[in-house]
Amino acid sequence: MLKHVVFLKFNKECPESAICEIEKGLAELPGIIPEIMEFQSGRDVVHSERSYDFALVSGFENLEAMRRYQVHPAHQQVLVKIKEHCESILGVDFDIDGEPGLTTLTTRH
Repeated sequence: MLKHVVFLKFNKECPESAICEIEKGLAELPGIIPEIMEFQSGRDVVHSERSYDFALVSGFENLEAMRRYQVHPAHQQVLVKIKEHCESILGVDFDIDGEPGLTTLTTRH
């Protein structure tokens, strides 16, 4: 599985309504784009000097599936809003299948 991680830093003048619109648009993507196997997103709660404002983590079967997601019209529509209201966007994509030395996260409840 390919993990797609994105961090967003909103412009200082970005209105709350725009952030809500971005959140809503992103939350709708898993119901529209079948390539999305996993999807989590949310706002930063720490607000440290190094923090970004928002993050998303999504999962895809492979790189080809993620590339189909990236060009999907619904993703492109949300991306326009994100680019309009962000001063910085960071991303990393990594394969979690068969990677030597990769740590598997175990959650406890």
